[in-house]
Amino acid sequence: MDLYQLFKTRTPIIGVVHLLPLPTSPRWGGNLKAVIQRAEQEAAALASGGVDGIIVENFFDAPFTKNQVDPAVVSAMTVVVQRIKNLVTLPIGLNVLRNDGKSAMAIAYATQAQFIRVNVLTGVMATDQGLIEGEAHQLLRYRRELGCDVKILADVLVKHARPLGSPNLTVAVKDTIERGLADAIILSGWATGSPPNQEDLELAIGEANGTPVFIGSGANWQNIATLMQAANGVIVSSSLKRHGRIEQPIDPIRVSQFVEAAHTRWHPNGKIQSISGAVKIHS
Repeated sequence: MDLYQLFKTRTPIIGVVHLLPLPTSPRWGGNLKAVIQRAEQEAAALASGGVDGIIVENFFDAPFTKNQVDPAVVSAMTVVVQRIKNLVTLPIGLNVLRNDGKSAMAIAYATQAQFIRVNVLTGVMATDQGLIEGEAHQLLRYRRELGCDVKILADVLVKHARPLGSPNLTVAVKDTIERGLADAIILSGWATGSPPNQEDLELAIGEANGTPVFIGSGANWQNIATLMQAANGVIVSSSLKRHGRIEQPIDPIRVSQFVEAAHTRWHPNGKIQSISGAVKIHS
């Protein structure tokens, strides 16, 4: 199954559920039930707002370990994902921060989630967690050992990081797809909340040669129609939250607003709006 079959659209919108701090993280509050309830509420808000998929992240576990997370984090995320899967019918993914692709793959396998996000699949990045080395060879072999078809969405020149050596987007895209065997690539701005520029998106699309390119940060209802002219899909979090604040819960009204804006296309004769398959032209 390819990504288009998975999300049932050519331009998927993937909303993010940022989990409250999990066991063993510095800000863990001691109440897993509260973590689960918030995650369920956010997943329901995303689904009702019309997204095409949901990705679950241990976002509030910062500061992150650069490689393997504690087994308690894996266990908690497995429970949460299972609860979300019982609640919504959308494709579900995992991002185990900062770069634990193997744990993400294991959780996806156990819960029958369909995709994962890996921040550094190939190459070496200097980050606030130290130097992170891509381990594509281990992850791809692990997927084969598990006998599953979990899709790998991999960041290229990921946010909050700098590559060792000269940052060359063309080479990074090519390596991530051809040598890292990513099923899709993700392009972000420098930090959470900052979008990639249009030139980089177009360059990545050209180099990806048919492999889907997702926007990984900075998308909001004001810029998404423009960004989606170049990209194949988007992963969105901050702008869907109450008042657009990262620490707030998902706001279903903002989700609906974003989804509607993402389905808007511009045309020389006016604005073409396509929602739920219907096309309306506004001059």
